[in-house]
Amino acid sequence: MIKAIPVIFVGLSGGIAVGIGFVAFLTVLGVIPRLTQLTKTGESIRSYEWAVVISVVMASLADLNNFSIPIGAGILIPIGFASGIFIGMLAAALTEVLNVLPILSKRIGMEGMLISLLMALVIGKLAGSLFQWLFFVNY
Repeated sequence: MIKAIPVIFVGLSGGIAVGIGFVAFLTVLGVIPRLTQLTKTGESIRSYEWAVVISVVMASLADLNNFSIPIGAGILIPIGFASGIFIGMLAAALTEVLNVLPILSKRIGMEGMLISLLMALVIGKLAGSLFQWLFFVNY
């Protein structure tokens, strides 16, 4: 039991750190206020916040318990596609908030070619994802 206490402490500390980072990430992006603004449901902001908290806790518990649902490829393809779109949009939102691309274009001397830089990033991401899924899907 004495040997388990440091492991429990490190696990809880790591979980708290990741949780704080996730909340900070959502706060910086302003996801929930923007969502209520777009849907004109400002009175439901607490519901959105609790939905995020509950879904993160449930996903964490499912991950810790190796929970899986046996479904076929016909269902997995749209879920994977939607998940990829979500991650891409989240990355794009973070990039927009931090103004990474305009700063990067100025630093590398491509101020007038921002669209070209953006398309290079998109095409590179697409090519990398396809390469991974087509050649390394069994790993």
